[in-house]
Amino acid sequence: MTTAAVAALVVLPLVPGVLGGGGAAALVGLPVESIVAVLLVLTVAARLSRGLAAAAFGCVVVAALLAGALDAVFRATIDRPFNPADDGRAVLDGYGVVADALGPLGAASAALLALVLVAAAAAGLALAALRTGAVARAHPRGRVAVAGVAVAWIALAVVGAHSAQGAPLAAARSGGELAETTERALASVRELAAFDREVRGDTLAADPGFAALRGKDVVLVFVESYGRVSLEDAPFTSRIRQTLAQGETDLARAGYDGRSAFLTSPTFGGVSWLAHATLQAGVWVDSPQKYARLLDGERATLSGLFGAAGWHTMSVVPSNGRDWDEGRAFYGFDTMLDARTMGYRGPAFGYARMPDQYTWRVFHDRRSDVPGPVMAEIDLVSSHTPWTPLPELVPWSQLGDGRVFASHAAAGPSAAEVWGDPARVRELYGASIAYSLEATFSYLETFGRRDLVVVLVGDHQPAPIVSGTDASHDVPVTIIAQDPAVLDAVEEWGWERGIHPSASAPVWRMDEFRDRFVAAFGG
Repeated sequence: MTTAAVAALVVLPLVPGVLGGGGAAALVGLPVESIVAVLLVLTVAARLSRGLAAAAFGCVVVAALLAGALDAVFRATIDRPFNPADDGRAVLDGYGVVADALGPLGAASAALLALVLVAAAAAGLALAALRTGAVARAHPRGRVAVAGVAVAWIALAVVGAHSAQGAPLAAARSGGELAETTERALASVRELAAFDREVRGDTLAADPGFAALRGKDVVLVFVESYGRVSLEDAPFTSRIRQTLAQGETDLARAGYDGRSAFLTSPTFGGVSWLAHATLQAGVWVDSPQKYARLLDGERATLSGLFGAAGWHTMSVVPSNGRDWDEGRAFYGFDTMLDARTMGYRGPAFGYARMPDQYTWRVFHDRRSDVPGPVMAEIDLVSSHTPWTPLPELVPWSQLGDGRVFASHAAAGPSAAEVWGDPARVRELYGASIAYSLEATFSYLETFGRRDLVVVLVGDHQPAPIVSGTDASHDVPVTIIAQDPAVLDAVEEWGWERGIHPSASAPVWRMDEFRDRFVAAFGG
């Protein structure tokens, strides 16, 4: 038992360094947290005080383990470390994605198991510190041994000793993880002041008119996880590239043309609403804290500006199943469609509550009820992780209430079946993006009109399991229209012709789009 206690004290406080990106080299060192805990247990006379010191030690190390684990998860999914000031909602949303993939019972069981492990780890570390201190107190040379370890840590720290892989041997991995996490939280708080000034300094508060788009429907379409990686030359992108090539041919036959480039998204792998807000409001929204502050301000959005200019504004968000007050109060949407109001009775597809083809059909039907021009934001979510199961296109006349998709959902593999195989995950990602694009192009060919303008844009790159390490935050963006005057208005942007931007296409930050769009069409 004593050997197990000492092993726990040596190893567990070092693990946050591994989770934080230090690799296996972070497991080499003397953890100062354990040394301090054992010294306190040795020197404090009162039993209750020794117990409190040991409990505090256990809680500190477990908090560092949790922070490190969240760091690892956030880096693997949205390519940045965990920030407690920003990411409370992201953790809850992540749980929702897990529930969509594993089912409510599976997600609840996993959460309960995690809580049990956390409590057991904290209690185990506290007991390990108490036992090691008790043994050292009882052994004639125990105090000398503990003091010797403490002196060794100080000496290693003074000389700056490192392992062969570069990790400090005088380790403070748990304390360092908590210190870094705290600093990230404080830095995000400091950034908010500058962000507030930028929000207040909006120059587009007035009605721009949009005379160049008068009488046209303008549809802003966000395609979930449609990132630059989907256009790169790789086996899993072949279907996407074929879809774009065929789509370009078919759209041209139907009278459409396009202009394409890339936008740099403020987010990666998830947290899509940050990209939506950035493009709509023309300000860099890269954290939930900034998003909340933005909603409290009066920054003009594209949908709000179109509403002020006489368009009927509409949001189509099939993933939303709850009231969204900000949609009306901040974004200015007149009509808001969501999972509760779109009439879908078919199966869910993981996170996606309904296929993108059905989303397009609902927009088409509800748009026909509006007599004047419409500006809409449509969120296509069939390409949302976990990218399985996936629907297939069906004849538009057979969509009905969505029950036609029942066999599609039943035929697809579950997330648990495929997520152990990265190659299979990438293949399914490619298929999901191709499906979203196919549904969009099919809608335009079937129901398109000369007075329709579509802005098709990705919200962010997919998770690193698809994008790889060190991937950019770039996403494709395309303006599609039949009226040549629309594309002539953006000729000075230098965007490439067609719907498939090349690797050398222009790249803008996503927050630049609003002002440039208004400048091109608002006169």
